[in-house]
Amino acid sequence: MNERTIYLLAALAGGAVLPVQVALNTLLRRYVGEPMQVTFISYLAGALASLAICFVARYPLPAAAALTQTSWWMWIGGCLGTFYVWSTIFATPKIGAALALALTIAGQMIAALFLDHYGAIGLTRYAASPTRIAGVVLVVLGVSLVAYVRR
Repeated sequence: MNERTIYLLAALAGGAVLPVQVALNTLLRRYVGEPMQVTFISYLAGALASLAICFVARYPLPAAAALTQTSWWMWIGGCLGTFYVWSTIFATPKIGAALALALTIAGQMIAALFLDHYGAIGLTRYAASPTRIAGVVLVVLGVSLVAYVRR
């Protein structure tokens, strides 16, 4: 198995756990109440799991000097993750897990196409070729099929 295959499988596995996360968070909402409360619980559990993994793997704490070299906006990733988790907890009970995730995937693909094309936020540039644009269009068409409800 080559290195690229490992990365592809890791990304696929990461995507495969998202519907399970959405389902678990949506179920937890029935007991807890508000989507933001469930988001907090989800992130707290994730932070504790990350801490445990770092401890077991013996990853050192980041050097203070390295942290001081970052810009404030580099820390927004966690906030964006909070918005993502909240949005799925908020929307899933009303539109279903399949449509909620299909829409998040379409949003991810559209945003990623722009980020890749411009090499934004430090990413390597990958041009928005006609083939890549067609792939995103097909994702959006797929979302339309998932969203279609015959009445």
